[in-house]
Amino acid sequence: MRTVFVLFDSLNRLALGAYGGTAIATPNFDRFSEKAVTFDKHYVGSLPCMPARRDMHTGRLNFMHRHWGPLEPFDESFARILSKNGVYSHLISDHLHYFENGGWGYATAFDSWDYIRGQEYDAVKALVAPPLERYREKFDARHYPLDSLENSKAITRETSDKTAWKRSRAAITRDYLKDEADFPTAKCFASAFEFLDLNADTDNWFMQLECFDPHEPFVAPERFRDAYSSGYNGKILDWPMYEKTVESDQEIAEIRGNYAALVAMCDEYFGRLLDHFDACNLWEDTCLVLTTDHGFLLSEHEWWGKNRMPYYEEISHIPLMIWHPDHASECGKRQANLTQTPDLMPTFLDFHGCKAPPSVTGASLVSLLDGDAPVHESIVLGMFAGPVCVNDGRYSYFLYPEDLSGENLNLYTLMPAHMTTHFEISELQTAELSAPFDFTKGAPLMKIRLDPSNTQLGNDNHTLEDIGTALYDLDADPGQENPLVDTQTADRLAQMIAGHFARHDAPPELYAHFGLEEFQLNHTAANRQETG
Repeated sequence: MRTVFVLFDSLNRLALGAYGGTAIATPNFDRFSEKAVTFDKHYVGSLPCMPARRDMHTGRLNFMHRHWGPLEPFDESFARILSKNGVYSHLISDHLHYFENGGWGYATAFDSWDYIRGQEYDAVKALVAPPLERYREKFDARHYPLDSLENSKAITRETSDKTAWKRSRAAITRDYLKDEADFPTAKCFASAFEFLDLNADTDNWFMQLECFDPHEPFVAPERFRDAYSSGYNGKILDWPMYEKTVESDQEIAEIRGNYAALVAMCDEYFGRLLDHFDACNLWEDTCLVLTTDHGFLLSEHEWWGKNRMPYYEEISHIPLMIWHPDHASECGKRQANLTQTPDLMPTFLDFHGCKAPPSVTGASLVSLLDGDAPVHESIVLGMFAGPVCVNDGRYSYFLYPEDLSGENLNLYTLMPAHMTTHFEISELQTAELSAPFDFTKGAPLMKIRLDPSNTQLGNDNHTLEDIGTALYDLDADPGQENPLVDTQTADRLAQMIAGHFARHDAPPELYAHFGLEEFQLNHTAANRQETG
């Protein structure tokens, strides 16, 4: 068996025609949906980017024990398991976070990898003193706040405002995107076609084709931008801050148009992959999977971005389509059962006849390609030190802690790295040795007191907003506009959250953080009876 796994970043489900979207033409995503099994209730697990990828690698949720960080020494990566079973794994990616401190171990879990430069703040050229005055004239300061950077001086990471540094790096790259072939997505697909051509006559391989697009900044070649022009004539607006929507209608239309252009580019290049499958008849012996890590708010609920606000459907409800040659008779099927990101890992192993390790809490989705027996009664999702959300297929319940600071939480890790830095010495000074969890293979972990300034929000000087525990009936209110008051349903869903915590061997302070101590005791008693 052979597998091609296509992973886009921030690909909104409702941007695709196959999921009811109408604002963007996505003929190729829709074309694949007509051939594949399309999952209608697929959700994220851990948020955002790198936590989601740890879920994908390990088949279990990780937001209950730590925030954004590397693969841990005890983690069971599907790429390594495939390799140990004689299946060659190859990663093609322009995801710059793999090559920061908090991304260690993911790319190198594969047998080989090809890293494409130039996404987000990964500057393709090293300019010591970039032309800041020209950039200030070109880019809107609301998206590119460069005033704190000094002209004609060396601009370094350690002496610059974090946001200004990152946005200046992106501006540098934009200067060097001369032709469409220079864009990272184009390079990713070119690398994929090379791999497919070189290995056309071989079996037993897994290729992950991962494109950072349509993640911000929303930079697409001119022909795609022209197709979704808003008529706006101001400075560039393509990288919204994660904050409330205050822009004019025309400015909102411009930002959304830039996102649409990038989705259209992703669709066209994905179509070229489908054409390759057609031309080489890969449908007979190659699985093809399409999904994303999370969505993105584009002024819905009066918000831009993710992380700070509740994990609305636009963020948490994501696309998934699967083609498997052994289930070709299910062409065009819609699957309505609950699934989520950690299910990908055991599914990939199942494709290649490999057994999932005991640490996996996700479920293989192969049975759902031609069947309808549920694999989950409910799913839970969240971000470390943020709210937790449970979904039972009808209701979505956001549970917020009383103490939003997160100061009562601990990080459990053997890899003390934040997104771009090591843990600070002050953090490491709080470390003590914690007993093993049931998934750490007997290894004790460092238990480190959480510094709220180093959470996913704290790193960007953000705080949680629009806070408040809320219950939504997704059947009656898919837009999540009208919270329900239903104590009985809320209590039932809260107990489900505690059940997911128990299944993932969550630390006791997490139950206390969310006021779930009573349910913790119930699950502990139940576990004792099962093992007695």
